[in-house]
Amino acid sequence: MFIDTLRLASDEFDRSGRIKADWEVLSHSRHLVTSSCGVQVSPTSSFLHPMEFDYIVVVGGRLTDGQSVDNETLKYLRDAASKGARLIGICTGTFILAEAGLMAAHETCVSWLHYLDFRERFPDLKVRADRIYNLDTTRGSCAGGSSTADLAAELVRRHIGNAAERNALEVLQIDKVRNAEWVQPRRPLMMEAHDPRLRAALILMEQNVENTLSVSTLAATLGISRRQLERLFFKEVNSSPAVAYRRMRLERAKQLLMKSDTPLIEVAIGAGFENASHFAKVFKRACGQSPSVWRRSELTSQSCQQ
Repeated sequence: MFIDTLRLASDEFDRSGRIKADWEVLSHSRHLVTSSCGVQVSPTSSFLHPMEFDYIVVVGGRLTDGQSVDNETLKYLRDAASKGARLIGICTGTFILAEAGLMAAHETCVSWLHYLDFRERFPDLKVRADRIYNLDTTRGSCAGGSSTADLAAELVRRHIGNAAERNALEVLQIDKVRNAEWVQPRRPLMMEAHDPRLRAALILMEQNVENTLSVSTLAATLGISRRQLERLFFKEVNSSPAVAYRRMRLERAKQLLMKSDTPLIEVAIGAGFENASHFAKVFKRACGQSPSVWRRSELTSQSCQQ
């Protein structure tokens, strides 16, 4: 969708092409590259001088494939960054930029699906998964999927113009421009939330179960006051932020308890509780059973169903 957005920015009665934007598919070799869906992509050029391009866009594949990017590509990206090239990671392409050590001074935007993987691999980097993309002066990153078109559309608007952006989106059948502040479509804990600020708050809670954030920190991250955030929660989910957060932490605890070999202390810490004793009290008060009894009953139930 990224290249299609650039191509369609030049569309005139279905005669789009490399008119107002151009691109190359770079690789250190001319071998076909197999994409995640199995389609093979043919590189159109070997590595060119990075400053020949306005942006170098890195596209990633499936993380489960276990294939790290080759050293030649990492070296090229590092050289490009040292020369001041602007780099963009699309979907898991952000992992490649991070692996190359090029995201340390930048906030990385990833899909909620890949948030925990990114945080585990690069614990020292700033990452968020509540927005669809991020674009600063020298780095860009996006969640992938349709947000790829949104990021490309912003580049079209910046460098070609509003009319070209509007034309590209209309041909792509995208009826609404989504900017970098747009919240990723995600419904944590099956809570129905219409306000984008509330959806963003729930996503942040879900991503920070182990290291819980204060309500004031959540509000500040969203750019609103604590009182505004509390009103949003009561209006849409009939609950305070603290109660909703606790529900989320207890759901995470249940997920961990379903792994029969996980010690209770690890379950407690993994769900954001100070210690196993405090966790047990909160869990029993909310669920009517101790964590150990709940675990045994759930595991027995699963065994019977099988």
